[in-house]
Amino acid sequence: MNLTSASASKTTPNKMPAHKAQDIETFHGSSLELRNLTMAYGDIEVLRNVSLTVAPGTTTCIIGPSGSGKSTLLRGVNRLHEPKSGDVLLAGESALQVKPDTLRRRIGMVFQHFNLFPDHTALENVALALWSVKGMPKAEAMDRARRRLAEVGLAERADHRPRDLSGGQQQRVAIARALAMEPEVMLFDEATSALDPELVKGVLNLMAGLGRRGMTMLVVTHEMGFARKVADQVVFMDEGEVVEVGTPAELFDNPRSERLQRFLSEVL
Repeated sequence: MNLTSASASKTTPNKMPAHKAQDIETFHGSSLELRNLTMAYGDIEVLRNVSLTVAPGTTTCIIGPSGSGKSTLLRGVNRLHEPKSGDVLLAGESALQVKPDTLRRRIGMVFQHFNLFPDHTALENVALALWSVKGMPKAEAMDRARRRLAEVGLAERADHRPRDLSGGQQQRVAIARALAMEPEVMLFDEATSALDPELVKGVLNLMAGLGRRGMTMLVVTHEMGFARKVADQVVFMDEGEVVEVGTPAELFDNPRSERLQRFLSEVL
């Protein structure tokens, strides 16, 4: 992921313009494409022939009922679970032809549960992969980790352990940890579903800010308001298939399929 200093705001459809600032870093996310992706657990196919294109620097939100294959799709993209067939293209190149650890340096993932090391400080949680995976000198890793924690509003909590942080703050640490690896794409798997309601808005605002700054994001979410406001593209999945794809206005205001109509009537 390349970073530049943004001197002007970025304006994209369905997004609020970013504030002008001399020192705000702008991300240059890569494109992501799924081609007939099929995934299975044993003999049971849970994802069938899913094709999807995510343009660089855009946000795609995936919605749908529980058990529809949304999280499995993300796990296939970064190969936490190997696809049965099909392909994943990152910046036009097959992600299935490289080692998974190499791929995960280019695709960051934030989970529903924070997965922080309990005996490490927030700073150490962010820096650890930089020196242990990337081989970065420790001093440089710690410096980058501090910058990323400051970026997510946790500069004053760098020396706190997870038990001393709220759920929202722990999720911010997890986001900072993913950003520290300088990924080209960020995956979010229901990143706010384990949070108390009063903490959800802060994390969603942070995610929206990443999108405005040009990060390519694929977001599985139950937050329909977030999907409507922030997404460039919304994908509705059901029973392991993509049923509808379109802009937020198209899917939320003019759903075509009966399955999407039924889903929206239940969640809105």
